[in-house]
Amino acid sequence: MKTRYDYDVLVLGSGAAGMSIALHLPRNLKIAIVSKSDLSEGATYWAQGGMAAALHADDSIASHIADTIAAGGELCDPDVVRHVAKNASEVVNWLLDLGVPFDKRNPTPTSELHLTMEGGHSHRRIVHATDQTGRAISNVLGDKLRDSSNIDIFTNRVAVDLLIEEGISSGAYILNKDNGLVEVFQARCTVLATGGASKVYLYTSNPDGASGDGIAMAWRAGCRVANLEFNQFHPTCLFHAKAKSFLISEAIRGEGGILRLPNGNAFMHQFHPDKELAPRDVVARAIDHEMKRLGIEYVFLDISHRGEEFLRKHFPTIFKKCLEFGIDISREPIPVVPAAHYTCGGVMINKEGQTDIPNLYAIGEASFTGLHGANRMASNSLLECFVYANHSANNIASKIKDISKPTPAAAWDATRVTHSNEDVVISHNWEELRRFMWDYVGIVRSDKRLYRALHRVELLKTEISEYYGNYKIGENLIELRNLAVVAELMIRCAIKRKESRGLHFNLDHPNQVEQAKNTILCP
Repeated sequence: MKTRYDYDVLVLGSGAAGMSIALHLPRNLKIAIVSKSDLSEGATYWAQGGMAAALHADDSIASHIADTIAAGGELCDPDVVRHVAKNASEVVNWLLDLGVPFDKRNPTPTSELHLTMEGGHSHRRIVHATDQTGRAISNVLGDKLRDSSNIDIFTNRVAVDLLIEEGISSGAYILNKDNGLVEVFQARCTVLATGGASKVYLYTSNPDGASGDGIAMAWRAGCRVANLEFNQFHPTCLFHAKAKSFLISEAIRGEGGILRLPNGNAFMHQFHPDKELAPRDVVARAIDHEMKRLGIEYVFLDISHRGEEFLRKHFPTIFKKCLEFGIDISREPIPVVPAAHYTCGGVMINKEGQTDIPNLYAIGEASFTGLHGANRMASNSLLECFVYANHSANNIASKIKDISKPTPAAAWDATRVTHSNEDVVISHNWEELRRFMWDYVGIVRSDKRLYRALHRVELLKTEISEYYGNYKIGENLIELRNLAVVAELMIRCAIKRKESRGLHFNLDHPNQVEQAKNTILCP
């Protein structure tokens, strides 16, 4: 049974970042894409809203830049923001050329794109495919990948650790979930497109695979990370016992949705002049405040005044899903609760996507570019994926001919481990980690909560390390190990920031310091 593979480029992750870099790379390169399940299980596939681009005649790149920096709590890198915003129209055209069916103003091929509004934006600039933009993009990119003879897709696999040879990236150990064997994938360049780490929290809008694998592996390999204290909580996740991680798109609020208390009263006017269209950190904290003040489990999002015809046309997925749970959004409000949604920090990279380790790249939510600052503005993340995928692919193409083929790595040694009959340890540690992260490192924090969380995660890491060293590994153990690493990094970043800015709100440090700085951790 084959357990060794050699490629020019190894891409870990099959979301927008991973698929697009594979398609941008030269066709003469042999490329492997490794996915935890199939191509439709990542965060991209489930993205509802869309992608930001200043396309309207009344809009401008300068306005897109200004909105991003304002939403980011003045912590964004202005050069990076400018770079990404300037490339937005090129990205949209590339996706249109591939066949992504973005909505048009009128159903004709030459009609302008329909642009919707989301929080933090001063103009309508969100290109979308109804309320399932991620699915539309994933389907088109996936079809293109399958048609590419130089790209091999490996599904149902999870990365265990990176291969580093004399300080240089040379591939990764990969667990094949179908047979339990750990395979050796070697490559001249490796790309981390593994997504974020929102699964570290008890409530999240993300799919199960968002376990911070790339961030944890890069940290263990020697890469710096930055700004992991900034974890975005989407204000509106459907609250229902059977609705696992179903997001209610920000576009609902962009089209007039009103947040209400159980008595029907609107409340966002008390927290921000833009009310429901305030930046996500403001809206999430407002909802959290009202829930704690009243002792309630959720609030309501009311879009019923727009009528059934409008809602079925613009939000078909949300309309249908809510109906499945007995909620007719054209006649009644939607129960919603904040949920961990996006990891704004990550592995530090330059404008070409390169990490601190030669031949190792990181793009998408696993990376830290400086675009999002202290709070990601809605629909900038897909744009970031495509811009950095393009530039990283160009950088790899320009230098890969000078990179030697890696020396064959040692096979994975599983001779000294046994099968565990106590997997309950994994599930208990998993639940404990996600619960204390939610309670102590959530929407509102304090020094006492953060140090309590740090103490708990250090104990957990010791237990997990002992378990990892003695028993055969599986996906749950790999993800738990990675989440514990990322949780500690998030906590340490949060402790270092002695202020409240953007997504990081600390009761003991409610004000902002005069000079905003990034929080950087070195291994």
